[in-house]
Order: sequence, then C-alpha cells, then structure tokens
Amino acid sequence: MQYAFFLGCVIPNRYPGIELAMRKVAPTLEIELKDMEGASCCPAPGVFKSFHQSTWLALAARNLVIAETLGTDIITLCNGCYGSLKEANEILKTNSSKRDEVNKILHDFNKEFRGTIDVKHFVEVVYQNIETEKLKGLVKKPLHFNVAVQYGCHLLKPTKYRKVESTERPKFLDELVEALGSKSVPYRDKMMCCGAGGGVKASNPDVSLDMAREKLENMRNAGAECIVTPCAFCHLQFDRGQVDIRNQSGVDFNIPVLHYVQFLGLALGLESRKLGLHSNAIPIDPVLKKL
Repeated sequence: MQYAFFLGCVIPNRYPGIELAMRKVAPTLEIELKDMEGASCCPAPGVFKSFHQSTWLALAARNLVIAETLGTDIITLCNGCYGSLKEANEILKTNSSKRDEVNKILHDFNKEFRGTIDVKHFVEVVYQNIETEKLKGLVKKPLHFNVAVQYGCHLLKPTKYRKVESTERPKFLDELVEALGSKSVPYRDKMMCCGAGGGVKASNPDVSLDMAREKLENMRNAGAECIVTPCAFCHLQFDRGQVDIRNQSGVDFNIPVLHYVQFLGLALGLESRKLGLHSNAIPIDPVLKKL
C-alpha cells in the first residue's frame, strides 16, 4: 500500500515522535509512505472554513494536488487534517462551480485539482485493509492495559463524508485497541469533544480546559491506565492539558497519552524511544514499567 504522508501542523511542531512512530510502524504493515514536499496546513477546519470557505478550499486543494502529482491517496494521523482534506476533496469532486473557482486560483501556481485521489486516516486504513485478526497475528508484545479510547470529533462527523458503522456508538477504534491485548473501558461522555477543536482552545481556553478536565475525571473514574487517540490535536489537549490543569487547580491526573500509532508500535515490539513517547508532557513511565 502506497500513501502520500500528510503531516499537518501539530505533529511536526509539537509531537514529531508521532511521525517517527509512523515511519517505524509502516514497513511492518506493508505501507509505503511518500513525502508530500511543500505541503502546508490542511488548513484547520474549525478556523479557515468558518471564516471563508473559498480560501479553505483553495488551501486544501493545493495539498490534494501534491498527492495527485504523487499518484496516490493521502494518509494522515490527525482527525482535523483528515476531516478538512476529506471534506474539501468531496466538495471539489462533486461541485463543479466550486472546483472551477478553486482551479482559477490554483492556475496562478501552475496547479489544477483533478479529483483523482482519496483521503484516508491511518486507523481507517488499518481497520479496513489490515483488519483486526491479521493485526493480532503481528503483535509481539501484548499490551494488557485498561485504555480510555478517545475517538475525536472529525474522525466520525459530519456523517455525510464519513464511512463508519456508527458515529454515535462506534466500535472500530475500540476493536483496534483490543486487538493489541488491551481492554477498552467504557466511561461517561466517551463521545464528548476533547475541548480543543473548533477554535475553542484558542478563543476560550478556560472552557476548553474544563471540558478536558471533565473527560479526564471520567477516564480516571473508569480505571483507565492510559489514553489512546488517533488524533494529534486530542493528544495535545489531553497531554499538555493535564499540565495546565495541574498548574491552574493543583489537580494531578497523570494519565499517559499515546497516539494509536505509538500504541501499535509498542505492541509490535518497537522500542519506546523510537516511538517518540518520551517527548510527552505526562511521563509515559507507568505504561513502560507495566509493559
């Protein structure tokens, strides 16, 4: 499987270890990554699209064209990037007037959107192409943890552009976690937003942090030993957010946060430092000690 690897902003700027984990894990899954040279921000769906759709579409289309030039679908590790690029791709494929408008802009940069590729999330590729039974056979070090799974919003909605079995009660990420030997623990308000998306983290930091605190309390009450998410922004919110909560209120949760590709890397027997786990704000030591 070949994919154009879209990094987005959060991963290279805040958590480059997630990119490292993907590059280490991909060969075992028989995934070949092609670098998207010159790619920009996706752009962020909760910001650009809310203010000016045409600008959002043009910026997203430029990234999509880079993948079209490489001749392969995009794979990403961030829900926001996935949502923005996937939605823009579908709009431009189906709306000729929007496509013409965007291509007039791209023409000045010798580019043209043709609609020849698709956009995939890493967990979508693993679930649909590798499947859980095959994944179980790849596990070298079973991960016996109680895990709080955080799907994130853009992975599931809007339903018009998503192809999952349920946006309200999804199971696929829980199954991918449990295929590695862990238990996905049920917890209150599991499908609630992490509190970071839609510009909330930047515009209303107190509200954003309060939402994260509520989810963390529910995860802790359910006995979660770690949080696993497929979204770089959710990862940022729960990892750095725990530090902000501690500084603000003195409450210590100390729940390690792992991106799913890092969690998978541990199960495949890769060393933690080669998965970028030591760059987290919340120490990963409890997970590694138990492992």
